[in-house]
Amino acid sequence: MLDKYKNIISSCYVIEEALLRKNLVLIKSVAERADVEIILAFKAFSQWKTFSIVREYIKKSTASSLYEARLAFEEMGSKAHTYAPVYQANEFEKIASMSSHVTFNSLAHFEKYFPQTEKYGISCGLRINPEISVVETDLYNPAKAGSRLGIVAENLPKTLPKGIEGLHFHVLCENSSYDLEKVLEVVEQKFNAQLRQVKWLNMGGGHLITREDYDVEHLISLLKKFKEKYPNLHIILEPGAAFAWRTGVLIAEVQDIVENQGIKTAMLNISFACHLPDCLEMPYKPVVVGEIPPQKDVFKYRFGGNSCLSGDFLGDFYFHKKLKIGQRIIFEDMIHYTTVKTTMFNGVSHPSIGILRKNGDFELLKKFSYEDYKNRMC
Repeated sequence: MLDKYKNIISSCYVIEEALLRKNLVLIKSVAERADVEIILAFKAFSQWKTFSIVREYIKKSTASSLYEARLAFEEMGSKAHTYAPVYQANEFEKIASMSSHVTFNSLAHFEKYFPQTEKYGISCGLRINPEISVVETDLYNPAKAGSRLGIVAENLPKTLPKGIEGLHFHVLCENSSYDLEKVLEVVEQKFNAQLRQVKWLNMGGGHLITREDYDVEHLISLLKKFKEKYPNLHIILEPGAAFAWRTGVLIAEVQDIVENQGIKTAMLNISFACHLPDCLEMPYKPVVVGEIPPQKDVFKYRFGGNSCLSGDFLGDFYFHKKLKIGQRIIFEDMIHYTTVKTTMFNGVSHPSIGILRKNGDFELLKKFSYEDYKNRMC
């Protein structure tokens, strides 16, 4: 596995075209077989230089801001399905001009901005909160008690306001079709009357369709049965992580090895806080090529990031051999929810971004510079 990366610069995020296409083929198949629409959520994957590939399989995308809506319009070549927790008056006109659908987080915001949507022929929706979620990490749980996201059933009128054509919920995060099934049962119980009044239902993201153990057949069956109950509804799913799941790596390099109270830390030329933030936020431990399970008589290391944040480290990782200065460390599955969330905190060097083509050629898409850092400041 390491050979195909040996001539690629470090540090670098590497998207593999063949793996991206594999995911896209599956996603397109699910959409066609279930007779639903699946669109790409930019919040998980927005590497626009790959959109020429994405558009071969999926035509639409979902945006959560003015800039994402513009990216959809300019680079995906289609108007966005837009939802934002709050809209700004000085941005909304531009958002409307680049959106086919706009979902509002509250009735008050719908009433405020609906007149502006009419001249663009936008289909308007409301985000609902079914108050159920299987997400265990509160930071990523949109249905936790007191959530600011979506309208709960008791606050939504039985007869929807004129101009509302759709409903939207989002309560999953890298979950299964069986989790979606639990959510749909509650959505039907709480919002049955409203579901029969609208034209579309957006089931949000978090559907990890491309994960190896995901039951695709169950998802297709579940969606078909739901459509039979509500033949008036056009069903939309907007996963993000599923598009880029296991489609590439982050290449890093050992710069130094330090030891304190028996703990050895391999210092890398990347930062977990800046370049792999979900590892600290979620938290989760990424897979590293060549690591082994914990056992006796092996070499244990923490990996240290290159920012000055004291918590910028992750571990422990175990290897048969001692790590060496200059040795490459390959973090697997580092494309979704990474580049979209990275920062330039501390001014540390940002990893480059490239794509490994099907024929094995590497194409550098972006190399970050001092100017990228400086231009974010003032």
